[in-house]
Amino acid sequence: MEERKLSEKESLELIAQMIRNTQQRMEKNSGVPFLIWGYTTVIVSLAVWYLLTSTGNYLWNWLWFTIPVVGFSLMLLTLKKQDTHPKTYIDRVINYVWIVIGISALFPSVATSFMHDFPILFLVVLLISIGTAITGLIVKFLPLIISGFTGMCLSIVCLILKNTPESILVFAALFLIVQVIPGHILNWKSKR
Repeated sequence: MEERKLSEKESLELIAQMIRNTQQRMEKNSGVPFLIWGYTTVIVSLAVWYLLTSTGNYLWNWLWFTIPVVGFSLMLLTLKKQDTHPKTYIDRVINYVWIVIGISALFPSVATSFMHDFPILFLVVLLISIGTAITGLIVKFLPLIISGFTGMCLSIVCLILKNTPESILVFAALFLIVQVIPGHILNWKSKR
């Protein structure tokens, strides 16, 4: 089969079509991952906050590690139920962005087990907000862009509060802004 060179106009149209295809699938399917990770993080955050403040026992911080366990498990269940569609280049780019963000958040989280003064909540919110903003920019979806940049700006509050119980509540609230709200908007938009 002979490969044909695309003109500049044809190349741009092909890229635009890939973005449109990804946006359509994004609206239909991508609200769920935001909701899975967002709600899992909010629920675990509130549980950790409650248990820390009511008992004073810092061993409850080990509950943070339920986030990746529950999140990955729910994602695997969800992916099995989703219809299989061919992956575009844009789909793969978004997947790669989230793989890098996820690994970037996981390693310092593990290191925090040994370095208790590390501002992990700030770093995790910042990284997840960056991933949300990049995803929004790639697929040109304004609610993701706005929530991502809002999370980046507000993540500084977790840094200011450092590792206090209040920072956990701010962390949970920021995940509502960065993950849960855009996830619901994506699902709502797909139903229209």
